Amino acid sequence: MAELANLFNLVAPFFGLILLGFAVGRYKQIPESGLAWMQHFLIYIALPCLFYRLIADKHLSELANWAFIGTTTLSTFCAFVLSFAVGWRYTREMPQSVMQAVAGAYSNIGYMGPPLILSALGPVASAPVVLIFVFDNILLFSLVPFLMALAGVEKRSLMATAGEVVWRVLTHPFNIATLAGVFAAYTQLQLPTAIDQMTLWLSQAAAPCALFLLGVTVALRPMKSMPGEVPALVVIKLILHPLLVWVLLSLFGGFAAPWIYAAVIMAALPPALNIFVISTQYKVGIERASACILVGTLVSMVTLTGFLWLVRTGRMVADLFP
Repeated sequence: MAELANLFNLVAPFFGLILLGFAVGRYKQIPESGLAWMQHFLIYIALPCLFYRLIADKHLSELANWAFIGTTTLSTFCAFVLSFAVGWRYTREMPQSVMQAVAGAYSNIGYMGPPLILSALGPVASAPVVLIFVFDNILLFSLVPFLMALAGVEKRSLMATAGEVVWRVLTHPFNIATLAGVFAAYTQLQLPTAIDQMTLWLSQAAAPCALFLLGVTVALRPMKSMPGEVPALVVIKLILHPLLVWVLLSLFGGFAAPWIYAAVIMAALPPALNIFVISTQYKVGIERASACILVGTLVSMVTLTGFLWLVRTGRMVADLFP
């Protein structure tokens, strides 16, 4: 019972902030345009500070674990392909299927992942969290524009699309913060006290603001109907994806237990809010994206808690094939 109480105390604040945002967004009539500044604050200021601080004190050897990077990225790619197949079965449209693939593969690794996993596993999990975040983003933000260009949604050549993808990856604020953190780790840079305190405050603001924003965003876009593929996509995202990560990391072997557990929990996170942002950008599958985020977030209250319980109680062995 003590472990269940500890687990509840760990998870409840995260979902509580989402539910609080949902309640406020549902019952308080505030223009949606008001979210723009909060989104800007999160993407360009608070979350970059969080990722910088996660990396800056790490040894470079921790950040150059290419076997771990390759295995976790392959797992996300497999979830993407499987979700694309599910989307194609229901829609027979490539743009729609790409959006469904993102819904089944892209976890809430930016808003929810770092604070939850660091609370559950401690600072030892910060390096795998950052690596998964960076390389999953590179994978998905490379695949989506290329597939949309192939489908004719992007009104430009593949070469132009490739150039834009490279530019977006290099200039994404999270990736810039990651590179700055790597530089700080390499040079053992110590920020001036005032700036260090500012980055600390901003990094601490990232999680509560992001979770509240997620709840508000979902509330402002109520699900009108349940698309037929959503249950299958939720199963892929919340159950198959973390199990696939666990199996593949065990097959390749040689990874520390906290790294394996961090990767499994990252994969078990609910669908990311960015799915809605991407679908809005391409004007494809907006209602389906909202349904996936809403249903995935609700179901993850059970599935994510279950994975955390297995990890915290030692019922999930880190390596299936020791």
